[in-house]
Amino acid sequence: MFCLGNRSPWRGKKTAIRHRLVERMTDTVTRKHQNSDAHRTTRLLRQVRLRPTRQRLTLGALLFEGEDRHVTAELLHAEAAAIGHHVSLATVYNTLHQFTRAGLLRELAINGAKAYFDTNTSNHNHFFFESEGELRDIPANSIRVDGVPEPPEGTEIRHIDVVVRVVKKDR
Repeated sequence: MFCLGNRSPWRGKKTAIRHRLVERMTDTVTRKHQNSDAHRTTRLLRQVRLRPTRQRLTLGALLFEGEDRHVTAELLHAEAAAIGHHVSLATVYNTLHQFTRAGLLRELAINGAKAYFDTNTSNHNHFFFESEGELRDIPANSIRVDGVPEPPEGTEIRHIDVVVRVVKKDR
């Protein structure tokens, strides 16, 4: 073996191998943490008969891991991009609508143009903070609706959406 002083021709290769091993170990730890979330999201998707694609798993983890949320497609798209998962805005919209059809989300149309998606699919109502464009849940049983008309024959009322729009008081 030819060697110039203390420099071995294997030195660079050993360092590169060591770096790859450290990267693999770090990736494994990261994957294990992500996989615990991914397993929960995978089970949830399979329960509603949706194939757990990479995009659905990414968006599902953002939506369903943690507290109930109210999100727009644009907000979810930005969150996915911020953690390094690049999915198109069209894919985000399609996935949100698939989750809604599967019963995992509830869609709320605000002002006719803006759609919010709620991870809490129970029968509840909302405050809409107009200046912030934010939805918050109204505590259960805080609203009573009287005088609801009979639904057309062959149909039933599934839910009455009440959105109370609020603004800050002028001082």
